[in-house]
Amino acid sequence: MYRVPLQSASRLVVKLGTGVLTDSRKLIDPAQLEQLVAQLAALRRAGRQVVLVTSGAVGAGMGALGYETRPTNLAEKQACAAVGQSRLMAVYEKMFAAHGLVVAQVLLTHDDLEHHERHLNARNTLVTLLERGVVPIINENDAVSFTEIKFGDNDKLSALVAALLPADLLVILTTVDGVIENFGKTNAKLLSVVEHIDSAIENMAGTTTSTTAVGGMKSKIEAAKIVVRSGIPLVIASGQKAGVLANILAGADEGTMFVAIPTRLQGRKRWIAFFHHPQGTLFVDDGAKKALRESGKSLLPPGVTGCDGEFAAGDVIRICDLDGTEFARGIARFSAAEIRSKILTRVELVHRDDLVIL
Repeated sequence: MYRVPLQSASRLVVKLGTGVLTDSRKLIDPAQLEQLVAQLAALRRAGRQVVLVTSGAVGAGMGALGYETRPTNLAEKQACAAVGQSRLMAVYEKMFAAHGLVVAQVLLTHDDLEHHERHLNARNTLVTLLERGVVPIINENDAVSFTEIKFGDNDKLSALVAALLPADLLVILTTVDGVIENFGKTNAKLLSVVEHIDSAIENMAGTTTSTTAVGGMKSKIEAAKIVVRSGIPLVIASGQKAGVLANILAGADEGTMFVAIPTRLQGRKRWIAFFHHPQGTLFVDDGAKKALRESGKSLLPPGVTGCDGEFAAGDVIRICDLDGTEFARGIARFSAAEIRSKILTRVELVHRDDLVIL
């Protein structure tokens, strides 16, 4: 039932993890990459638009520069990325050309997607490339981006790209078959469908032990939260299976599918919810929480019980309940200092048009 709509997905984002792109020597595995490119090319020939988010630059550079394990020093990571990215794109360009397809390299940082004009420009560029039949190949700009290397992973990047477009489907291909319940035990079981991401699902996710990869299943669950709330389904599956993408788009029971909410968030709300580093937090009482979540109200001063951080009017902030659980994000209409002063009364601290329930 849940997988039937995947058959009509016309715009896809496909993320390839380091583990499915490199061999035991940390070098790009040509045979593996070739079969993945062939699958992507087949989707393009079938009339679907395809955006590829690729890992592997740091991994490819590690092998070229003689690193056995992923370096922890920032400059060394950036050196690996700089060497590896050009090698990675050279391979992609050659392999896609064999299928008559043109590729375009797009390197992004978080700032590119957070700044509203750059956000819209990135979207317009990607849409134009897709309309011209080009396959955009996206990676974090690891060679120069301090923030992205420090905390980033391409699972999150792929989710943000899917939300940016927006896509009809995000597929994350990795070295496992999907989300495994009781992983490593005799009663291990692949979850076919996840309808709601709760604590039980999050507890199933571990981090990675790979020497070249970042994140693991935990980062994929975080990516799922972004796309599912945006109204986009996600499938996590094995990139080592032949025909895995065709199976997913045929509606087959392949990997783990995360079910999207029925209504898609509008573009501006997606930008508010997912493309910012929130600058502060407002804590609200139960009455305000109910008014925001159930009645679509704006946030008013009487409902605010606390204010954390130093933010200005126009900054994106978290909105948390009395337990400290974030349930919304929005654009503050007043600074933290003004809110703490308690002189604001009959005003809207966060207007409902600038607020997103997570």
